[in-house]
Amino acid sequence: MAKSGALNGKLVVLMGGSGFLGNYVAQALLERGARVRIASRNPDKAFKLKPLANLGQIQFARCNAADRTSVERSISGADAVVNLIGAFDGNLRRLMGDAPGWMAEAAASTGARAFVHVSAIAPEPDEDAEIEYAAAKRLGEKQVLAAFPKATILRPSIVFGKDDKFINMFAGLISNLPVLPVFAPDAKLQPVYVDDVAEAAVRALEQPDVFGGKIYELGGPEQLSMMDINRAIAEAQYRDRSFLPMPDAISAIFAALPGTPMGSDQWELLKSGNVVSGDHPGFDKFGISPRPLSLFLDKWMVQYRKHGRFNERASV
Repeated sequence: MAKSGALNGKLVVLMGGSGFLGNYVAQALLERGARVRIASRNPDKAFKLKPLANLGQIQFARCNAADRTSVERSISGADAVVNLIGAFDGNLRRLMGDAPGWMAEAAASTGARAFVHVSAIAPEPDEDAEIEYAAAKRLGEKQVLAAFPKATILRPSIVFGKDDKFINMFAGLISNLPVLPVFAPDAKLQPVYVDDVAEAAVRALEQPDVFGGKIYELGGPEQLSMMDINRAIAEAQYRDRSFLPMPDAISAIFAALPGTPMGSDQWELLKSGNVVSGDHPGFDKFGISPRPLSLFLDKWMVQYRKHGRFNERASV
């Protein structure tokens, strides 16, 4: 699918645009000539995008997504809106449930032509074992579609990239520890490349008549277990590591402890896996061939190898 000029000169507001995925969506928009407004609690984190923009092409707005007035002010005058806000702590219902609805209402009232809401692949809420994150995400989708029926909902699997906090977290641990526990070792994930998700979001903005009013599940071409991912990272670092599969009961206790890198919601989501259901269309509808983690891992792990790029392949 060829890039069009549909967004040239249009103002696109990226809610939560200073984050990992927002950085890539912004770059794709700037390349198409769109004017971009980064709305975020900490917009200064996106100042690195300035050299990529022409004069007046990018602007920054400090926004508190938990405050409706702040949300409406940030979206004022937008031709299109992308909501990228996600969190695992704080008032999740407000941030990922109510706030997206406010955004969609503000976008509709200001005359925006397109709205893309980035949600997530997550299990359907269960009254007996509700995952707060999943419930908030589903509420957000419902609120968005109610206020902006032609919105596009994107549900990506785990998003990876050179500067992510997922692959790099495991890479750092593997480079320093000879033995590592693996939580939910058999849980299947479908890691999806950040550039591919960003491209899908921008194509949805370009053609809201084609992609609007639908839910898309975006998964990469590989289904990998957590054990597969850990071993692949170690292999790319040329390191011989031992991985210990952890029982679910111990993993749950660990996730419930304060100060750990994985909270209870994250554990429950990981345990349930993160692959496309097949109930919704995917990348193929956007004309995108998603790229696998294996395509990038060897290059990205150079910095974690002993002696870096001067390393000769050997177990260390």
